[in-house]
Amino acid sequence: MEVFGLIGRPVGHSVSPPMHEAAYAALEMDARYVTFEPAPEDLETAIEGADALGIRGLNVTIPYKEDVLPLVSPDPLAARIGAVNTIDFADAPTGHNTDATGVVRAFDHHGVDVDGAAVVVGAGGAGRAAAFALAEEGATVRIANRTVTRAEALAEEIPGGSAHSLDELEVLLADARLLVNATSVGMEADDETPVPAAALHADLAVLDAVYAPLETRLLREARAAGATTVDGAWMLLFQGVEAFELWTGREAPVDRMNEALRGAL
Repeated sequence: MEVFGLIGRPVGHSVSPPMHEAAYAALEMDARYVTFEPAPEDLETAIEGADALGIRGLNVTIPYKEDVLPLVSPDPLAARIGAVNTIDFADAPTGHNTDATGVVRAFDHHGVDVDGAAVVVGAGGAGRAAAFALAEEGATVRIANRTVTRAEALAEEIPGGSAHSLDELEVLLADARLLVNATSVGMEADDETPVPAAALHADLAVLDAVYAPLETRLLREARAAGATTVDGAWMLLFQGVEAFELWTGREAPVDRMNEALRGAL
């Protein structure tokens, strides 16, 4: 039996197990996806133990995405982002950031070309992944954040990136083609949004990384403005799809994984 899994603290709320196990069932794989919650002081031992036990791959979630970086060999994109959410143990433990790929594949699934001007709201972990991913695809990335100094620090790492305050969103979005909400605004209360409705327009494609609820105020108002909308479960799905394909070398059964994911939300 092949073993894959998730490492973080806590992980009891994760919807990754049903998503990945749906893929194993669809492809008739003898495999399981299990969760692990090592204490912070045991993280290095946990990674070494997973490698020694022959675990094929691990996803990494909060709070360990940055902590595992020195414990693996990160690929170039993960190294630039400064975070790892997927470890492949095929050879030496190799770190990847499939959160970044998830952003691009979510847009692509909805027929959206990732180019032109892109606005990323938020400069935390999800914002970093989105900004680097979009820049890698050729988009011009504008980062808006409540604390402008954090946006400035991230923009300095992004070729052609620029930093802005949230007050500038209407101006920033006027000629933008892409918008990513990489904050948690809208998660606690679905009547909150980080983006004023007046800034939204029909030429935008809007991805909200929040997936609980799926229908955030931002997405409702974007749809009303005629924009293409992409809910956060698509990003969650495609980071998992990318991880599955890295680990197995097989094409993921996307529809089955999506059905299981949405059924678990």
